[in-house]
Amino acid sequence: MSKLTFSAVSLEDLQAVVELREGAIGRYGWNDVGAIVLTEFERRRVLEVSAYLLDRDTTLMNEATVWGKAIFPLLTLAEDGDVEVWAEVMLRAQYAKFMLEGVVDGVLGRSVIGRVEAPYLVVVEAKKGVEAQSPVYQLYGQLLAAAHLNWEMDGKEVQEVFGCYTIGDVWKFVRAEVSEITSDRPLFRTEYSREYVEKLEAETILKLLKGIVLRQLDAG
Repeated sequence: MSKLTFSAVSLEDLQAVVELREGAIGRYGWNDVGAIVLTEFERRRVLEVSAYLLDRDTTLMNEATVWGKAIFPLLTLAEDGDVEVWAEVMLRAQYAKFMLEGVVDGVLGRSVIGRVEAPYLVVVEAKKGVEAQSPVYQLYGQLLAAAHLNWEMDGKEVQEVFGCYTIGDVWKFVRAEVSEITSDRPLFRTEYSREYVEKLEAETILKLLKGIVLRQLDAG
């Protein structure tokens, strides 16, 4: 059995264990935020965050600072009831022919007594610099783990999960569908949003986050 860790997984590793079908960047139902309405409190908080960032050079901040000042505040605003955001979460999942494990930078999902029970959105904070690895395959591994954990909870044949990776204050979202979960080679489909710059589009990012949470709550 193959054992894949999020921090080291490669495209070749994934192609060896799943049927990978990557979709295009585009406009889909899940990233259409026209119907999402923010409360007055949420709008004020978003304006405060974006106004603060406008006067800062996020390209020079280290990852921990960007996470604390830009990423985590918006994730927190997307919380809803028992759906909470957690940082540094260990995920582990075992498929028929491979297992995945590692620490996820951020998870937005249903929480029970101090643990994440159902991961709706996983977040990779990408490293910066010329030697940094692409965050995409790390995110794919985390999405596969999240899908299996959710399948263990509800048994749905097709699992819809979401992820995003951030570089500085730029966000990019991914929707994934995982099916044939009990087979030797699960089917893994993805589709992408465009990039969103938090300094200028914090309200849109929050609407996307809230839409993902509402979508998962409605599906549940």
